[in-house]
Amino acid sequence: MEIISWQPEYAEEFKNMNLQWLEEFFWVEPHDEEVLGDPEKFIINPGGNILFVKEGNDILGCVALMRMEDDVFELTKMAVKPECRGQKIGQKLMRHTLDFAKKMNWKKLIIYSNRKLENAIHLYKKYGFEEIPIEDNGPYSRGDIKMRLNLS
Repeated sequence: MEIISWQPEYAEEFKNMNLQWLEEFFWVEPHDEEVLGDPEKFIINPGGNILFVKEGNDILGCVALMRMEDDVFELTKMAVKPECRGQKIGQKLMRHTLDFAKKMNWKKLIIYSNRKLENAIHLYKKYGFEEIPIEDNGPYSRGDIKMRLNLS
């Protein structure tokens, strides 16, 4: 199992994994459709990255790092294929993501989530994310919790 950075040939895999996850737990919002439909425009070109967990020729999971402002990135679009859950892929991805962000000298990571995702919230807290006030006009209507991790 390896973790690789964005490659355009995985754009469809990124989109499909996230659409499956959103439809399983919530719904697809216009902001999701926009970002998933053109990850290069919304994530890669502004200075972000998408990381993939790959085993052989198969992509098992992903996470995006989307620039919010200089040195502050949103950790978003984290998904693991249903048949691969329970193998600690999310934890491996989180460790790698934090190492990557620190190497890039980023100052903070932000997460928008939902309290019903208890396993995800537990994972974020385990890696040091702390809850902060969420703005009224956050990017996702389903978001009811905002978390931050100071990296520096």
